[in-house]
Amino acid sequence: MDLATQPVKTKGRDAYYWRLVATALSFAVFGIGGLCLRLVIFPLLACLPGDAPDQRLRARKTISRLFWLFIRWMARCGVLTYEVQGAGQLGRPGQMIIANHPSLIDVVFLIGLVRDANCVVKESLWNNPFTRGPVRAAQYISNDGSLEMLENACGALHEGQTLIVFPEGTRTLPGAAPAFHRGAAAIALRGAKLITPVVIRVSPSTLTKAEPWYRIPQRRVHFSFHVGADIDPQTFAAQGPVPQASRKLNEHLHNYFTKELAKDERYAPGPDA
Repeated sequence: MDLATQPVKTKGRDAYYWRLVATALSFAVFGIGGLCLRLVIFPLLACLPGDAPDQRLRARKTISRLFWLFIRWMARCGVLTYEVQGAGQLGRPGQMIIANHPSLIDVVFLIGLVRDANCVVKESLWNNPFTRGPVRAAQYISNDGSLEMLENACGALHEGQTLIVFPEGTRTLPGAAPAFHRGAAAIALRGAKLITPVVIRVSPSTLTKAEPWYRIPQRRVHFSFHVGADIDPQTFAAQGPVPQASRKLNEHLHNYFTKELAKDERYAPGPDA
């Protein structure tokens, strides 16, 4: 299944001032929406019958649907366009989705595409007043670098959950090759039935690390998501002890993403990368 919106060809600054206002509205809607989920929606959902897994499923599906509505709303407002190739491959039991992280809203796209996905998220989101309600209700996994985090991630995969992971741990600097931490490979070897890479491209770059929201590009941003072929983690698990296997898997993933992103000259790493 492929999803796409067709980018509108425009000239010059591409409705720069309108996009600036629409971007500000998008951040406001996202923040207010997070508070409404925490203070209104999730308390109401908690009153419905069901055990803890049922509550978690309702929370995740609610977040996913609202995230996708948010993406569609931003597209309708002219903030961005997007295309998704291979969305039907996402959301399988025990699947670990590994993606590069060029922009702040990558996770919004991926959670919006997968209705019942777990996700390893930044630890700071657990304490942010706008995001801690959804993050805790959905029981996402805090990326605090602890052994417990690794165990929780592996446990989620063993339960048949789909897990979204950004191995870089933070957003990629524009034009730089992704630098993957080995933790994602270690989780995959211990718990994943399959690994599915998702290559994300953003043109022109926006909402990168340490970039304020109001510094928008001169033209409308286009997000491209390409779902790659599945990778069998057992192929690497059979190559030696876990530390050695995780290193080889991490190198394979790093080379895969570097090669895919280098197909576009905007993402080709420089000589010092």
